[in-house]
Amino acid sequence: MLRSRLIPVLLLRDGGLVKTTKFANDRYVGDPINAVRIFNEKEVDELMVIDLDATVNSSAPDYEMIDNLARECRMPLSYGGGVSNADQAQRIMELGVEKVALSSHAVARPETVAEIAAQVGSQSVSVVLDVKKRSFGGYRVWTHNGTRDSKKDPVSLASAMENAGAGEIIVNSIDRDGTITGYDLDLCKRLRDSISVPLTILGGAGTLNHFHEAADLLGTIGLAAGSFFVFKGQYRAVLISYPNNEERKFLQS
Repeated sequence: MLRSRLIPVLLLRDGGLVKTTKFANDRYVGDPINAVRIFNEKEVDELMVIDLDATVNSSAPDYEMIDNLARECRMPLSYGGGVSNADQAQRIMELGVEKVALSSHAVARPETVAEIAAQVGSQSVSVVLDVKKRSFGGYRVWTHNGTRDSKKDPVSLASAMENAGAGEIIVNSIDRDGTITGYDLDLCKRLRDSISVPLTILGGAGTLNHFHEAADLLGTIGLAAGSFFVFKGQYRAVLISYPNNEERKFLQS
């Protein structure tokens, strides 16, 4: 029986763990290594780490930081941030990371996806599409932490990324980021219907019911979130948590 994956997403800035709201208003929430240790104890399905500084600063991945995280992590680990070529991806994989997540470089140059997939395998390549709703209808993909409008439609771009060799598409709603109001299911359904590779959705999850609604509509997918796993209660106190096996039963299909 297949089950959707529940994936905590850790955002890093200046070496610390932060949480954003609509890609702004960073809030420091702790040490990433400590967060990884707690998630190890909770037997997390998969962990995604995104270095927010790398792409915006046009810097290479911080291999020392990635190595430290990978050594500590006892679950499948995905890393994104500053990956621009196959050699970088290969080096990251050699550190013990299972998947590399591409964003700005993939959108600007889809050949990058093909080159990395040829070297490390499509199953190890994810493409993250950060998406914002347009005020007069439709959606656009934005890059560089939501600061640059690519002027590209997420549905057609997702299909192009799959054709280029991506083994997974991750759709992230900028409008829902950190709001804990639920996923943009209309956007997610459009992406699910347009691709055949695995889909992971991100942006807005704040309750177990949000995961349930998405899994019920979209089938077996990746259900990623940030706030849900690091905040507790209406005052958003920092408390790292993860649903137990009983609470995750509804994800089976």
